[in-house]
Amino acid sequence: MTNIVHFEPLTPEKYPIYIAVGTKAYNQHYLHLWPGGNSSTYIQNSFTNEVLAKEALDTNTCLFIIHLKKLPVGILKFTLDKGLGPYSEEDALYVDKIYILKEATGMGVGKKALQFISLRAKEINKKIMWLDTMQKGPALNFYLKNGFERHAETKVPFENAIEEEKPMYVMVKILSS
Repeated sequence: MTNIVHFEPLTPEKYPIYIAVGTKAYNQHYLHLWPGGNSSTYIQNSFTNEVLAKEALDTNTCLFIIHLKKLPVGILKFTLDKGLGPYSEEDALYVDKIYILKEATGMGVGKKALQFISLRAKEINKKIMWLDTMQKGPALNFYLKNGFERHAETKVPFENAIEEEKPMYVMVKILSS
């Protein structure tokens, strides 16, 4: 049996699942960014009922729970219209979060998420998808293997993150027609 991946649009009654899975996945992959492994700054800015309710009101924001074989294994957030440099809002889709639980990595979930986003981007005539990724770690190679290229350098925007862990790349994927 193949690994069936499903993307469930987030609804208010599913906030607790999104918050739990998103927090766990983030902490499994990114605690090294924070002094003492305290990721509360990021969690409070990303995974609360208040944050999700505000994001849900924004028609430019798309939120999903990622399921593998009917089990929630990740979260997905993207912004439909967000420009980057020479690319206008009409041309560019921003991938904000693809967080997958460690126990589901290597099973094709991330690749399916990128395919899902790419299809949506093409449906609305986007020329590029773009995202930020850490300069260190496996995510960079994953995005490079999936057609993204380094576009610029940036940093984690939170002051209290560990300085030497902050470097990120802005990655761009040109979408074919």
